[in-house]
Amino acid sequence: MTIDRHGLSIGIERVDCNFYLSLKAIGKLTHQDYQVITPMIDAAVKEVADAKIKALFDVTEMEGWELRAAWDDFKLGLKHGSEFEKIAIYGNKHWQEIIASIGSWFISGEVEYFEEHQQAVDWLDE
Repeated sequence: MTIDRHGLSIGIERVDCNFYLSLKAIGKLTHQDYQVITPMIDAAVKEVADAKIKALFDVTEMEGWELRAAWDDFKLGLKHGSEFEKIAIYGNKHWQEIIASIGSWFISGEVEYFEEHQQAVDWLDE
């Protein structure tokens, strides 16, 4: 029996005046995954006045999106794009780097792709 793991996990923490959001994508993301995670992100961001979020998005175990989930991701980026100061995308596949580059068009802050986790964290702390 094969187990089909997919979804998003989210972590939120505040260090001094910095608000950090960490996301990890696993498998092929679905519309249902976004139905769960979107309200969590909305609630977290709403509670922070003048949010300027630094995010680490781990896509090393991500295989892609269903079409509707890709649309959900696009809408989420448009909704909260102005609230992100920096997004570090940590991945291990060339297509992830391309997606990160395209995603930067919809985010007002900086977006960078990294193949090393520590480099991504260091960049967020600069």
